[in-house]
Amino acid sequence: SPSINIGSKKEFGKSSATMGIIGAGNFTKMTMLPALKKHVSKIKYIASANGLSASSLAKKHGIAKATTKYEEMLQDPEVDLVLITTRHHLHAAMTIDSLNAGKHVFVEKPLALNDDELNQIIKAYNIHVNCSLTVGYNRRFAPLTQEIKALLGDKPGPMNIVINMNAGFIPSESWVQDMFQGGGRIIGEACHHIDLASYLCESTVQAVCMNSLGPEPEANTDNASILLRYQNGTNAVINYFSNGSKAYPKERLEVYYQSKTLVLDNFRSLKTFGFSKKYNYTRSQDKGHKTQFDQLIKGILDGQNSVIPFESLVNTSLTSLRALDSLKNNNWVNV
Repeated sequence: SPSINIGSKKEFGKSSATMGIIGAGNFTKMTMLPALKKHVSKIKYIASANGLSASSLAKKHGIAKATTKYEEMLQDPEVDLVLITTRHHLHAAMTIDSLNAGKHVFVEKPLALNDDELNQIIKAYNIHVNCSLTVGYNRRFAPLTQEIKALLGDKPGPMNIVINMNAGFIPSESWVQDMFQGGGRIIGEACHHIDLASYLCESTVQAVCMNSLGPEPEANTDNASILLRYQNGTNAVINYFSNGSKAYPKERLEVYYQSKTLVLDNFRSLKTFGFSKKYNYTRSQDKGHKTQFDQLIKGILDGQNSVIPFESLVNTSLTSLRALDSLKNNNWVNV
């Protein structure tokens, strides 16, 4: 496994949080830029491979420069935060390039598609002591996730966590399903739920076991159950399924601990059982994107530590990679 020896604690100086975005696809257009609405004046660059989509978004949002060469923003001393939303196979190289240019980095999940990429990211992160790294694990920032954390209290101890992802069908010819470009949906998306479970139980995954639908599942399976063993004794199960009904809600989270149960339904409602006062929260769906970017930018402006600990980011990536090893070898795998 890759080494996570960071050495002394990083100290980040205050900076302007002037941004450059690499990638002008649907996530940038539909999710990132709306979430960054109040910060849009700080975006100086947007880059895309063909330039047309970047130019269109730059014009719409008042971004100063559209480019086909993301290296331009890396060479600009005014830019101190680079946000990467490209296809998955480009994430690691662009993250490393950005860290080597002395920039803070936000990269959409997944962080890396294999151990070699992850090792190179860790090396670059260790060298550039003034640079922070954040991965887009927005669900931990969702308002109802924060309600769960408050209800769990300080150091709740080992718990049982069940996360069901009714992911929906994506055809096999999609780039997401391609192991080179997308890494498959376990590495590419189930990492969201690994991060969420780790955040709730405040521990790191020690070992993983994955089983998939069918007699001879492929590495890019998107019908699988992932069992996680945490260092603090927490037991978590992530069911990532693509063969369910679209009429059924997409995400459901259940937490069992100390004779209490919490049920989060699709980031719209939260119900509790076993508390002295019964809670029943209902709100419009919010998966935490806006809060994540607000905290990220505030942290960079104030010189604060990363919004997600680097060790946790590495543990989540390793867990998703070892899950595929578990499927291949039909056994538990240490992380």
